[in-house]
Amino acid sequence: MGRRIYGGSAVIHIFLFFFVLIFSAASALSKNSNPSSGSGQINSNSVLVALLDSRYTELAELVEKALLLQTLEDAVGRHNITIFAPRNEALERDLDPEFKRFLLEPGNLKSLQTLLMFHIIPNRVGSDQWPSEESGRVKHHTLGNDQVHLSNGEGKRMVDLAEIIRPDDLTRPDGLIHGIERLLIPRSVQEDFNRRRSLQSITAVLPEGAPEVDPRTNRLKKPAAPVPAGSPPALPIQSAMAPGPSLAPAPAPGPGGKQHHFDGEAQVKDFIHTLLHYGGYNEMADILVNLTSLATEMGRLVSEGYVLTVLAPNDDAMAKLTTDQLSEPGAPEQIVYYHIIPEYQTEESMYNSVRRFGKVKFDTLRFPHKVAAKEADGSVKFGDGEKSAYLFDPDIYTDGRISVQGIDGVLFPQEEEIVESVKKPVKKVVQPRRGKLLEVACSMLGAFGKETYLSKCR
Repeated sequence: MGRRIYGGSAVIHIFLFFFVLIFSAASALSKNSNPSSGSGQINSNSVLVALLDSRYTELAELVEKALLLQTLEDAVGRHNITIFAPRNEALERDLDPEFKRFLLEPGNLKSLQTLLMFHIIPNRVGSDQWPSEESGRVKHHTLGNDQVHLSNGEGKRMVDLAEIIRPDDLTRPDGLIHGIERLLIPRSVQEDFNRRRSLQSITAVLPEGAPEVDPRTNRLKKPAAPVPAGSPPALPIQSAMAPGPSLAPAPAPGPGGKQHHFDGEAQVKDFIHTLLHYGGYNEMADILVNLTSLATEMGRLVSEGYVLTVLAPNDDAMAKLTTDQLSEPGAPEQIVYYHIIPEYQTEESMYNSVRRFGKVKFDTLRFPHKVAAKEADGSVKFGDGEKSAYLFDPDIYTDGRISVQGIDGVLFPQEEEIVESVKKPVKKVVQPRRGKLLEVACSMLGAFGKETYLSKCR
């Protein structure tokens, strides 16, 4: 009987032992799962909550855009902080718009974070702790590992070059906020902005100008000085289109050259893809790519620095072409050549031209024919009569080098341009006087005293 009691008590002791182990493990897990008070958790009485709900809405918005809330929560959990908050006007009206645009660009997030942490120091500095005039400037480290200087002079509390206009504006147990008149900009952010701004002016490098042509020999001559970048090609586009490098060498470096200024082939492919995605211009794209080699030639011209405007007929207009118009050798090329203008024109520029000058004639790649344009029905009308076309889909593609304007008809040169009257020069025949040369020679000899020879001549 005693054995039974002893065995039962042993089972109870073992059960109690395992219960204590399980309880201790559960308490340890609960302690690990709950973060400590210094792990970045904030309450409603925090200085960060006060900043987000304060009058400094512009600064609070920048803090959220810079993704700094978690960083500031961790800083508040470790120590008190002091925030120098610029007034909203300093960020809205007084700040350079270009600099603000620079800060808000996604690629400049680090510069924005550096700028904002430059306004926060990791200790509490109230107005009663401000340095006096006798102590001079006092240096404090910021959260961004930079330095700001606090000073007091002429009754003004200063942080670097900004005046404290609202000392101790918001005070909380974990920090306080001083209102300042202007934004503090660290040197690193200012240098980064200046570097980006200087790079923007040289980002789009234009090609070097083509060498000059000697009008007497029609050959290229070496320039006396290097041609500045961005100069237009010296050779006319007619010479650039001449077949064969021996007749017209490339007037400017192409995409395979040393400069790598323009990739004309990529730009032509881009505008052809744009035509296909735009819809209604598949026939024009098919002619450029499959029926002719004009896409390759246009890419070469763009690579050499020329600009082009394509008047692209839509599919309805191309469907009206007859078999006879397309069956002649070189007919598709000649049709497209007449729709390419060696200028960069947009809807606005062409409409302004016809509004100002009435009727305007543009050069085409089908030399020497020109395409006429005039204003009609509030738009631009090309050609006359039945062979005219209106500007139907403006600015389908504009990249600064190639402009594509959709029209609702196929253009052809006018008859008076094809047949030109040539006036033959009239030669004027002058009858020489008989014996005039002999008479002059004799008079010259007589001046030297040869009277006998003169009498014989007479």
